[in-house]
Amino acid sequence: MAAERICIDDLAAPRANPAIKAAIAATPEVTLTTRAVIEAARAATGLEDYGSPDFLPRLAIWLRSFDEDAGLNRVGRANGFADCVRQVATRLRFEERWNAYPDIADVVIDRPIVIAGLPRSGTTNLVNLLAADARLRSMPLWETMEPVARHEPPPAPQDDPRRHDCQAMWSQFEALLPLMPAMHEMDPDAIHEDLELLGPDFACYVPEWVCRAYRLRDFLGAHDQTPHYRYGKRLLQYMTWSRGPNRWVLKSPSHMENLAALHTVYPDACVVLTHRDPLAVIQSAITMIAYGDRLRRQRIDLPELADYWISRVEQMLHRCVAERDLLPQAIDVRFQDCMADQMGTIARIYEVAGLELTDAARAGISAYEQANPRGKHGQVHYDLAGDFGVDVPALRRRFRFYTDRFDIKPEVGT
Repeated sequence: MAAERICIDDLAAPRANPAIKAAIAATPEVTLTTRAVIEAARAATGLEDYGSPDFLPRLAIWLRSFDEDAGLNRVGRANGFADCVRQVATRLRFEERWNAYPDIADVVIDRPIVIAGLPRSGTTNLVNLLAADARLRSMPLWETMEPVARHEPPPAPQDDPRRHDCQAMWSQFEALLPLMPAMHEMDPDAIHEDLELLGPDFACYVPEWVCRAYRLRDFLGAHDQTPHYRYGKRLLQYMTWSRGPNRWVLKSPSHMENLAALHTVYPDACVVLTHRDPLAVIQSAITMIAYGDRLRRQRIDLPELADYWISRVEQMLHRCVAERDLLPQAIDVRFQDCMADQMGTIARIYEVAGLELTDAARAGISAYEQANPRGKHGQVHYDLAGDFGVDVPALRRRFRFYTDRFDIKPEVGT
């Protein structure tokens, strides 16, 4: 059965939605200061020690990025503040556990399989397929949002309050934005991105998805992320100690621009690089962001949004091309090839990773594949030129440095 076709024809000037208007009206103004965030996180956790204070300037960059975006409404600003509080709360809990249980530092992260690919390039589907192999540890959304348990030992996942809170939050979000699952479903049990390992150190690009974070973008592009990857590995050690096993499957688009740091911190990792037409990536990503912006912005400038993410994806891909050959154990996966033969792609990944593709693993992966066909929530119509005013042929020439390097077939404007 063909997926339902979804056309979003009010990206630039959203039609009034009473539920969104009510949510905006009910949201109080927030003060985007470091002091306010720290006080709120300490009040939420009852903890004081956040470890090294070197993260404070980076927290300030996150907050200034939100504050300098004049297009954000009260919901956008409040959500930015809440996200910063959540990250500091995780940092506080993590420091408490690390100090209370010194054996966490002895945990070995064994040959992780790490997916690095542009957003909207099939990374979410691929990580969920691999995570269907019960031998691999992965990071469901509920645990990604709050990686440190509120108490030790944590309850079973189905009883964990972190999972229940995640379910409630994303159910409310999708009630306000009902077309979002067609672009990126946020099921609390689905496997999500490990970029949240860098969140408590305020060294990832999460704010860029919800505001025009020029300050943060420039900071991340100018600084080596290796120290923050080391911080993230410590957090991964805790998560393994709290709930094993110790061989992980991970994924994050931001690895594409941090391959050298990734290899330094995880030298035995098998890195899976997913490649897709960057124009298809950009039009999918900015359509999703623009749709969500009706909740968090008081004005929407689609050409500005396109310019921001064209530049951002270009930055990521230049770094990828420059650092790809540093990886001794890696595999390149083209989006179209993976969609045509998912099990064959997984077999290739397992071979490089030195992991046997058992009958049990095949059965789990096949079951996930059958339960989650592409487009099960509908197929969104994307129009990079019509909606965002982008010159498609010129943009394609701009990305030749990447598409030629990895022999990527065009999907947009053909």
